[in-house]
Amino acid sequence: MNVGSGPGEAARDAAFTGLDLCKTYQTGETVVQALRGVDLVVPHGEVLVLLGPSGSGKSTLLNIIGGLDRPTAGQLFYRDTELTALDDRKLTRYRRTEVGFIFQFYNLIPSLTAEENVRLVTDIADNPMEPIEALALVGLAERRGHYPAQLSGGEQQRVAVARAVAKRPGVLLCDEPTGALDSSTGVRVLETLERAHNELGTTVIIITHNVGIAAMAHRVIHFRDGQIARIEVNEHPVEPGKISW
Repeated sequence: MNVGSGPGEAARDAAFTGLDLCKTYQTGETVVQALRGVDLVVPHGEVLVLLGPSGSGKSTLLNIIGGLDRPTAGQLFYRDTELTALDDRKLTRYRRTEVGFIFQFYNLIPSLTAEENVRLVTDIADNPMEPIEALALVGLAERRGHYPAQLSGGEQQRVAVARAVAKRPGVLLCDEPTGALDSSTGVRVLETLERAHNELGTTVIIITHNVGIAAMAHRVIHFRDGQIARIEVNEHPVEPGKISW
């Protein structure tokens, strides 16, 4: 494969372009190849779902895309910027301005209200929403003064989504966002993600073990042994409310 110096003409409109991405971890004499030469184009403004067993490379790729980790080899571009060429300061700036993270566990500060948890992000963002606007987007404006302990698990996750979208990120990275929720509550969280995607034009990448969630994606990427096994394009994504698992 010809890597070259840029993402190439075919990927000009992509949110992300990965070229021959490799990631190796070594602990003592044990070497783990988490990614093995992954080539990837993520179209701007799509919803992607990453599927695969534990250890297949999904979270490693998500961490590299989010600027939390660096590949051992290969290149990764965010639009026209080569993330793999950025120093730590510029990579931190990228995370702060362009990436919203949503994890399985909500990571809310217990001593802060829902509004105050969202404000943690808006106080450091360049062009943020007002916290109440972000909470309204996820249907929780009336819960702005409640503390995490006063909210259900689904409501806490929706506050986490509000916190992530409040800085108007270019990409939302979601690692098992419904993993700790029952199906009906999980669907509400997925509806919240879809609303953020539709209203902000954000590219959304979701890691999940739940195959049913793939129905809402424009593109489904299957991982196996640190490589992309196959990619499915879904021309007719399903509304989250119609998903069951």
